[in-house]
Amino acid sequence: MYLTLLKSKIHRATVTGASLRYERSLTISSDLAALVDLREYEKILVGNLATAARSKPMSSMDRPVKGLIELNGATAHLGKIGDRITIMNFARYSVEEAANHQPRILVLDHKNQIIRQEGIEPPLKVVGE
Repeated sequence: MYLTLLKSKIHRATVTGASLRYERSLTISSDLAALVDLREYEKILVGNLATAARSKPMSSMDRPVKGLIELNGATAHLGKIGDRITIMNFARYSVEEAANHQPRILVLDHKNQIIRQEGIEPPLKVVGE
């Protein structure tokens, strides 16, 4: 038996850009994506905290531009610059793997700086510490 569990989450990310004409779905700064082990073209679930709109685009990485989170193509209809979103992805784990699984979670401030983290080793210095 396999269980589908949260693999990673970037919580309260602020949308920094949007483009209907851009072909990628959701562009995430590669430094943030790497911290939560989010890979290029991985299926994700995006929820807008202000409107409750949800979308299931694919992820796309960009150079490590600090705090870059852009809604592109049809996903640009999900929100606007300044909206706070949560980006999640899931994976299937065996029962044995699930027993020890801990998702990688980042909680960001309004400038997309990390204010809290879980499941990331070694822990990073958090803003404000």
